[in-house]
Amino acid sequence: MLDELCGAPNLYIDGKWVHAAGGGTRDIVNPADGTVIVTVDEADRADAVTAVAAARAAFDTGGWPRTSVAERIAVLERIAELLGATRDELARIETLDTGKTLRESHIDIDDVIAVFRYYARLAATGADRLIDTGNPAIISRVVREPAGVCALIAPWNYPLLQMSWKIAPALAAGCTMVAKPSEVTPLSTIALVRLIDRAGVPAGVVNLIQSSGATVGSALTDTPDVDLISFTGGVATGESIARNAAAHITRVALELGGKNPHIVFPDADFDSAVDAVLTGAFLHSGQVCSAGTRLIVHESIAESFVAELARRAERIRVGPGMDPASETGPLVSEQHRANVEAYVALGISEGAKLVTGGARPSDAALAAGSYYLPTIFDECQRWMRIVQEETFGPILTVERFTTEAEAIALGNDTAYGLAAGVRTADPARGERLVRALRHGTVWLNDFGYYTPAAEWGGFGRSGIGRELGPSGLAEYQETKHIWHNTAPAVGGWFAGNN
Repeated sequence: MLDELCGAPNLYIDGKWVHAAGGGTRDIVNPADGTVIVTVDEADRADAVTAVAAARAAFDTGGWPRTSVAERIAVLERIAELLGATRDELARIETLDTGKTLRESHIDIDDVIAVFRYYARLAATGADRLIDTGNPAIISRVVREPAGVCALIAPWNYPLLQMSWKIAPALAAGCTMVAKPSEVTPLSTIALVRLIDRAGVPAGVVNLIQSSGATVGSALTDTPDVDLISFTGGVATGESIARNAAAHITRVALELGGKNPHIVFPDADFDSAVDAVLTGAFLHSGQVCSAGTRLIVHESIAESFVAELARRAERIRVGPGMDPASETGPLVSEQHRANVEAYVALGISEGAKLVTGGARPSDAALAAGSYYLPTIFDECQRWMRIVQEETFGPILTVERFTTEAEAIALGNDTAYGLAAGVRTADPARGERLVRALRHGTVWLNDFGYYTPAAEWGGFGRSGIGRELGPSGLAEYQETKHIWHNTAPAVGGWFAGNN
């Protein structure tokens, strides 16, 4: 599939693969070694406008919004089958593009398949309902209809998975769309749209452009021709999208990241807690919106817990994602590594204690890639920026608590509210904590897992709306009330008109 991208047009507009109108291109770089994987088309504003117009026409006059549920289900199932048939190649593309390990990429592709199959099943259940008005002559129905033209904007860390969370429910609902992956990691989304094309989705229903948000963002988010914007990414960009959308009263669904606490009580199983904290912080080198980057640990076990964390963190095998021996890969780019390094320098200047990491690997074989060692800061205070801000890298901060109330207060002391974890052997305490923490997902004695059937999203500055689950489909639907009087008669409200 990667060979198909070399030299071929890879913008998909109105059912055709085309080159960028302005001739722009972008080199896609492998973060493991700095080499160019492939050169792709770089869309400009004119391409984005054309893509939106194609989606608008397909919705307003095309057949997809009016297809039967059975037809949409069949398309979603065909896409899932094609994904399964190309699973290994898609995983390879994802690893080359993002740097994550091949093992992670295979899990991601399996999850993408599960998402398409879940929404195929959910579409079959229907959500229309009858209302009992007390009048047998009245048929009152609430029905769901497609929301319209959708702008789907995905991040670079889980490019295919996050895009599937948007495309699958949008297709199930009967929407048309323009998909824009991150310009840093667009390759797996291009491959997905090739499969969507093969699955027989009509022209104009799914359109694909890749470019920077600065170049095409306003064409997708500041236009009355788009009915819904779904964005996953940073808060600053989310704020800009919300302002653009407000001018047209456009619906938005925003998932804007998090600064996620992982609270460990002294009665928790020590080894499994250390393992979960380690994985929650350093999987995909911490480039995960739900990463457990804030360890909040009881003071009675803090010293031994942090010492064991550091010992195990230093044993994590950092290396190329294509190497089966690697346990975590590079950061996505040199620019992003520079951002992470700036946060490490900031943490030191703020007075946090650097326990381990805080440097690039010394292995000369990794010098060409954007690698960074798992890093732990102890003796952190809530006011520190490394505790407040999403560093989106392999940086774990450690705070300590003494009472349950203090643990809850620390866990909620954040502008974000995406995810949190709690480790305790006490079921009653665990239930108190998961109910008290204001985060969209809370794991109890586990961390990081999700299912397509359960909603995903956050409180506070983590965003607006939900992906996945029934709510993830509802994001792409409008509700309509239909009142049908089967026995119309003169009402007689104005007596003089009788």
